[in-house]
Amino acid sequence: MLDVQNQPDHRNIAIDKVGVKNIRYPITVLDRANGSQQTVASINMYVNLPHQYKGTHMSRFIELLSEYSGSINIKNIPDILEEMKHRLDAESAHIEVEFPYFLEKAAPVSQAQGLMEYGVAFRGSLNGAGMDLVVEIAVPVTTLCPCSKEISVTGAHNQRGIVRLAVRFKRFIWIEDLIHMVESSASSEVFSLLKRDDEKFVTEHAYDNPMFVEDVVREVASKLSDDRNIVWFTVDSENFESIHNHSAYAYIECDKRAPRA
Repeated sequence: MLDVQNQPDHRNIAIDKVGVKNIRYPITVLDRANGSQQTVASINMYVNLPHQYKGTHMSRFIELLSEYSGSINIKNIPDILEEMKHRLDAESAHIEVEFPYFLEKAAPVSQAQGLMEYGVAFRGSLNGAGMDLVVEIAVPVTTLCPCSKEISVTGAHNQRGIVRLAVRFKRFIWIEDLIHMVESSASSEVFSLLKRDDEKFVTEHAYDNPMFVEDVVREVASKLSDDRNIVWFTVDSENFESIHNHSAYAYIECDKRAPRA
């Protein structure tokens, strides 16, 4: 049969990324407590396309994904990218894997167990500059406003927020360690299941640890700066304010590989 994709294109325009997007697919990822866990990911896969070719072979992306779906993790993303380049005869390959990650979490006093969901993404690229891999997480937290606590006779307003963290690193890193790093940098963690004693503990713990969004990103950035395995990071915190009609936001980016001024 005629291979239309391999026919020549005469417009002399190369394409940076071409491939498949928004594939919903069941995958298995590494889980430190249980070895692995199954989840459902949204996956994007791309390669470059030289100017002389009309199109790429879309089916090859799906074939490759089917072969690796039993285990997609930080360790084998480089292998997947290498295979993408090989099968599609490309100079660069890119993959983005976004999925919900679940951890069983005990309430602070009753130890009641509940599942917490965290957003996770792997973003990998392989080209002439080498391998690039970024791991991202989104972690819900509680913050209590230091200003509100200071000026109020009783009480202080608090709110739920989201901290988003992205890192580049030298060696394998567990998702769980990144989550713990963020949760320990807020006024309080968020739990899926709390009994009355737990709710009392969380409320009082947050009151004793007031934090602005600025405090949260600085706390996370300080821990990442001290971690020699991390070479680059971004961290941002967004508070969904309980007494304002807007969110509070803060962001830090640091490339530890760059020469210091």
